[in-house]
Amino acid sequence: MSAGVINPSPEMGAAAGPRLELRGITKSYPGVRALSDVSFGIWSGETHMLLGENGAGKSTLMKVLCGAVRADSGEILYENRNVTIASPADARRFGIAVIFQEFSLVPHLDIAHNIFLGRAPRGPFPGAINWKQLYADAHRVLDLIGFDIDPRESVHRLGVAQQQMVEIAKALSQDAHILVMDEPTAALSDHECERLFAMMARLKADGVAIVYISHRMAEVFALGDRVTVLRDGKLVRSLLPDEATPDELVRLMVGRNVDMTYPRHFRQPGATMLDVKGLAAETGVAGIDLTVREGEIVGLCGLVGSGRSEVARAIFGADRITAGEVRVFGRIHPGSPTHSAKLGMALIPESRKAEGLALIRTVSDNLLLAGLPSLYPSGLMRVSFGRATALDIVKQLGIVVASLQQQVSTLSGGNQQKIVIGKWLAAKARLFIFDEPTRGLDIGAKAQIFALIDELVAAGAGVLMISSEQAEIVHVCDRAYVMRGKRIVGELARAELNEENIVRLGMH
Repeated sequence: MSAGVINPSPEMGAAAGPRLELRGITKSYPGVRALSDVSFGIWSGETHMLLGENGAGKSTLMKVLCGAVRADSGEILYENRNVTIASPADARRFGIAVIFQEFSLVPHLDIAHNIFLGRAPRGPFPGAINWKQLYADAHRVLDLIGFDIDPRESVHRLGVAQQQMVEIAKALSQDAHILVMDEPTAALSDHECERLFAMMARLKADGVAIVYISHRMAEVFALGDRVTVLRDGKLVRSLLPDEATPDELVRLMVGRNVDMTYPRHFRQPGATMLDVKGLAAETGVAGIDLTVREGEIVGLCGLVGSGRSEVARAIFGADRITAGEVRVFGRIHPGSPTHSAKLGMALIPESRKAEGLALIRTVSDNLLLAGLPSLYPSGLMRVSFGRATALDIVKQLGIVVASLQQQVSTLSGGNQQKIVIGKWLAAKARLFIFDEPTRGLDIGAKAQIFALIDELVAAGAGVLMISSEQAEIVHVCDRAYVMRGKRIVGELARAELNEENIVRLGMH
């Protein structure tokens, strides 16, 4: 046990003040101050909403709380006593569990092993695991959150939403007194969100303190008991939800007014860029008919698991097509990502870090990657030309970087997403497939991404956009297809495009 660490008591009265408090926390990295004199209290039986743009300091503050990083200065109090949380093991001793937005699962282990990683029940002799107890315990935790799945299922076979549920189960298995949730609903369907919120209500009733990071204003006012806003590493204000309106909270977060309706200039569409007929793929999607025309944004919506991402991957050539045809600019698509890039089609995937970026490479490397064949047709690279191309895209998209040589993993989510889009601009793409383009982004970054998409279609591009947030589909898209059971069950024209119709088709 680290010096200064005390064993927490199991009960804590809410009236006694914060269960755990961070005071004057400051943390700097080379060239940037991530936190500056931030104080933050966590009360038992309450949900404390933590708001701020990407890069505001939320993740750093939570890493200090869970022992992943050490603050340069400041103090931590547990039940009004100074303590040291020097490691994740220290945090666990205080009952602190964190569900990060970026998953920390081991893909090729099963669900049960991931939930109890490093804590599996012991078998009859040293080094052995009590398998029966392991799977029984996993079943118990999964039942707690209403996740009906075999705990023997390998994690790499799960979708993003299912992996999120495993992360939640993993945190709950630690009998946490303080549960930190970073954008837990970003990949969940409405039904899964309802189950999560019901589970949170049960935990609060049992005295668990919840820290909830979200970019969704509806969640802030529906779930929050307290709200703290960070901006540029500093605490702007802590308040109760009824002390502010959504617009006021947005202004506190970004320091300016932001239009959250994502206004668009709708135009008369041009020629057909993408024509899909009778598409079926090995992933189970079938009978897919859709078109995307020049100058329009076409939505693809439905519940998580309805087959939206599978359609996008099949069109792009990432998954094998078993029937039907895909025509891009009037030409039959041969069915591979390489040919997609050559034809001028781009896929911006749901998981930018896992599938869209080379995280250990530089900004310049990532921006040039997809366009190498067109930028250097002879195969000979010209460093000065590549640098000029990357710099032009950085300026065009307003990507905030220290230099072109900065490692992409160090950037905020919004800037990373711009780089995923930017690499396809370097490749001269004209047809874009966006799969959850604003997942995990703050309100200001979302507005920037949608403004960028609008600029692309204004310049003649065509866009197929997947989003789990129905408001995005309604405000942004010219029309939309609704999926259910891995099939398209309806198309909504602009005049019919509202949340009620999306839900009616998606859940019929």
